Amino acid sequence: MTSYDITIAEYFLDRLASVGVDRVFGVPGDYNLAFLDKVMEHPRIEWTGNANELGAAYAADGYARVRGTGALLTTFGVGELSAINGVAGSYAEYVPVVHLVLGPPAEAERTGALVHHTAGDGDYERFARAQRSVSVASASLTRPEDIPDAAGRIDRLLLAALREKRPVYLRMASDIALSTIPAPTRPLSEEERSLPVDPGSLERFTDDAGRKLAEARSAAVLADFLVDRFGAREELAGLLDTTGLPFATLSMGKTVADESRSTWLGVYSGAYGDARTRRTVEDADVLIRVGVRPADTTSGGFTHRFGPGRGIDLQPGSAFVDGTEYPGIPLAVALAALTGVAAGKPLADAFTGVAGPGDGGRDPRPGEPLTQAYLWPRIARSIREGQTVVAEQGTSFYGLCTHRFPAGSRFIGQPLWGSIGYSLPALLGAQLADPGHRCLLVIGDGSAQMTAQELGTIGRHGLTPVVVLVNNGGYTVERAIHGPEAAYNDIARWDWQRLPAVLGVDDALCLSAATPDELDRALAAADEATDRLVLIEVHTGTHDVPELLGELTAGMGSRNGGG
Repeated sequence: MTSYDITIAEYFLDRLASVGVDRVFGVPGDYNLAFLDKVMEHPRIEWTGNANELGAAYAADGYARVRGTGALLTTFGVGELSAINGVAGSYAEYVPVVHLVLGPPAEAERTGALVHHTAGDGDYERFARAQRSVSVASASLTRPEDIPDAAGRIDRLLLAALREKRPVYLRMASDIALSTIPAPTRPLSEEERSLPVDPGSLERFTDDAGRKLAEARSAAVLADFLVDRFGAREELAGLLDTTGLPFATLSMGKTVADESRSTWLGVYSGAYGDARTRRTVEDADVLIRVGVRPADTTSGGFTHRFGPGRGIDLQPGSAFVDGTEYPGIPLAVALAALTGVAAGKPLADAFTGVAGPGDGGRDPRPGEPLTQAYLWPRIARSIREGQTVVAEQGTSFYGLCTHRFPAGSRFIGQPLWGSIGYSLPALLGAQLADPGHRCLLVIGDGSAQMTAQELGTIGRHGLTPVVVLVNNGGYTVERAIHGPEAAYNDIARWDWQRLPAVLGVDDALCLSAATPDELDRALAAADEATDRLVLIEVHTGTHDVPELLGELTAGMGSRNGGG
C-alpha cells in the first residue's frame, strides 16, 4: 500500500471496513457532526441513524451477532450514557461492538471548560470510567500529543474486540478526529485477530482427551453461545458429522449447530424441559461441553447436573479434561483436535436415532382462543432455511427456543443480560447485516413499548421483516414470577395496528389474530407479502405462558424472595 495522509476519522473508518463492518449505528450530536461528514463520504461505510442511542446500541449488537463485529457512534456524555445499557449487554454476552464517542474539542478538555454535556466540574473522564466497566479495552484521543499514536491505539482496540469478542471504547476530541496521520500500510492479519495457540498444550490435550474417550461407553455434546461468538460453528459441525454424537444446546446457544440432524436432542434446561434430553446429557460417560456458560436463565436456575470437574470442557482460550486445564487452545482448534481423536470410536451407538422434540398438543377447535401452546409450534413451522429469528426475553424466547429450527437458521436472544426491548432494535441490526434473508421478530407488548420507535428506522431503510407481537396485556413474564394481578405489571393499551403508520411505515401490512385459524391465515399472508413490513398482533391470555417458562419462573419467584 502507498503511504499518504488521511484524517484519524478516515483511518478509523477504513479499519472498520477492513474487518467487515459496513455501517455505523448511532445518533447525531454537535460533537460528532464533523465526524459524521466523514462517515457519509466513506465509500464502504453507511450511516444508520436511530431514534435514540439505546436503540443504536441494541442494533449494533444485533448486527454484530450476524456480521461478526458492530460499530456504534454517540456523542459525549448524554449520548454515551444513553447507550451504555446496550453496550453492557454486549459485554455480558460476548458481542464485539466498537463504541466511538466524540467529545468537546481538545482545548475545552485541557482547560476544564464548563461546556454542555459535562457534569460542570471539569472532569472529562467521568463517563469514560463508566464505559471502561463494560469494555474489554478502551483508549482516548483527546490531546494533540495523542495524535502520533492514534493509529496504534485504534488498531489495538479493534484487535482486542476481535480476539476477546467484547465491546471496546474509544473517545476522541472532535477536532483531534480531523487531524491527519499516515494511512494504514497493511491490513490487520488473521494471526493478529485470533487467540494464540500453544502447541505443547494442544498435544497434551489431544492425548488426554483421546484416552478419556477411549475409556468411555457413551458420550454426548452440549453446546452454547460461545461457539458462535468465537467462530467455531464449522468445527462443531465437523465433530458432530464425524462422530454422530447426540447433541443438545443451552437456550442461549440455540442454532449453533444444525437442528435438522436426527441427533439433535433439543434444548437442555437442567431439571426442566424434555426428560430424554436431560438423561442423555447427564448420564453420558463423557459430556463434551463446547463453549458452555450456564446462567440461571439457561440452566434451569442452576439445576444442571454436570460440574466443572468432569468430562471434556472447551472454552474460548483453554480446554479441560476432568478439570485439568490446557491453556492456549482456542475453541475451534480444540474442536478440530477432538474430532480427530474421536473419529471411528463407537460412542453414539446407544443414542442413534434420537429425535428432537416434536410439536405435540392437540388440534384446536374452530373459534377457540389462541394459546401459547398453539402459537409457538406454529411459528416454528413457519421459519425458513437461512432465516434469522430474534426473540424477546420472556414468553417469546422460551416459547420458541424448545422447537426445532430448519438448517441455516439463526436464533438471537438476550437471556443473560435480559434487557427488555432489546430485540426490536436488534432486529434492525440483524436485518441490515443480512439483507438477503427476511428476518422474523417475536416480541411481547410490554417489551415493544420500550423501543417501538425503531419501527420507524426499519421503515425508513425499506426493510421488510415479519414482526409477531404478542399482546397479552402487560408484563406476563413478571406476572409469572411475582404479582400476577399487581398493577405494576400492567401497561398502557396501544393501538398496535395503527402504530407502523404513525412511525412512518406507510405500507406495512398489519394483521391481528386471536384464534388459531386467524394466526394461520396471518402467517400465510406474511409469506406472500415479501415486499412489505408485516406486523401480526396475536392475542393470548394474560397469564398464559409456555411450559418451560412456567417452570423457570416458579423457581425465580422463590429465589427472589417472592414465594
